[in-house]
Amino acid sequence: MASLFKEQSKLSQYWDRRFPGSQEEFEQALLASTTVYIGNMSFYTTEEQVYELFSRAGEIKKIIMGLDKNTKTPCGFCFVLYYSREDTEDAVKYISGTILDDRPIRVDFDWGFQEGRQWGRGRSGGQVRDEYRTDYDPDILLF
Repeated sequence: MASLFKEQSKLSQYWDRRFPGSQEEFEQALLASTTVYIGNMSFYTTEEQVYELFSRAGEIKKIIMGLDKNTKTPCGFCFVLYYSREDTEDAVKYISGTILDDRPIRVDFDWGFQEGRQWGRGRSGGQVRDEYRTDYDPDILLF
């Protein structure tokens, strides 16, 4: 049977604890958002590489690379803002799981970028999940 609304599990794989609202407001934000979150990226992936891949889904408004809050170096995630919801849906549908810099990237709907979300939330300054990676070396500096 057809449905007018997508299930939450199909919209996003995670619930952002820092979202300033209820679960219902979070779901509504996901339904209207033109932002995607890209995770599991290599620390060496450039903004240009992200643009080249994600522009295949549609016209990009902005790319925000996730940075380690201490070293200000890339830490494996980014946000891509599109102009249209349709392009956003195409990015999630067709690009998630694609190999970029030898890593299968995770593309998910995001409720929308706000200043401060570009910083990693882990204790070390990067992403929390990186602290559990077996191939993660915090002593490697990129720049």
